[in-house]
Amino acid sequence: MTDVASAAPETQAPEPLTDDAILQRFLRTKNQPTGSQTLGFRMVSVSQEKMEVEVAFEAKAELLANPMKQVQGGYLCAMLDECMSVACMVASKMTAVAPTVEMKTSFFRPAGFGPIRGVGRVARWGKTIAFTEGELYDSEGRLVAKATGTAVPTPFKNYK
Repeated sequence: MTDVASAAPETQAPEPLTDDAILQRFLRTKNQPTGSQTLGFRMVSVSQEKMEVEVAFEAKAELLANPMKQVQGGYLCAMLDECMSVACMVASKMTAVAPTVEMKTSFFRPAGFGPIRGVGRVARWGKTIAFTEGELYDSEGRLVAKATGTAVPTPFKNYK
């Protein structure tokens, strides 16, 4: 006869993460990728329901300048990619990454140095593909650049 008190506990699925728990995970991480560090990335808000994130970047002149003394467009693309990729992680409930396979960017105005606000969202999350959107805004709230992308959802355990 097995003693109920000494029986092994049943394995239960972990509780789903709340938006705040995901936000705190990003804010407390000690393993932020160097690319994110270079861009001055910081998570601001998370909405799993909307599959959307808001992030902040700190564009530093000594790192991101082009010859015209503005943020170089490739760095703006990297910021947009970061917004959209993180939105994919949120859409997966923090179970997957989604490497970008295609991205189209439109630039609306030059970006100066200092704070840049980014919004990333998943327009559609499928089994094998995710369609993403992202925008960047300057410190005055003006649209700087916008992108759409296609990504491949990949569970963390399968990502190499």
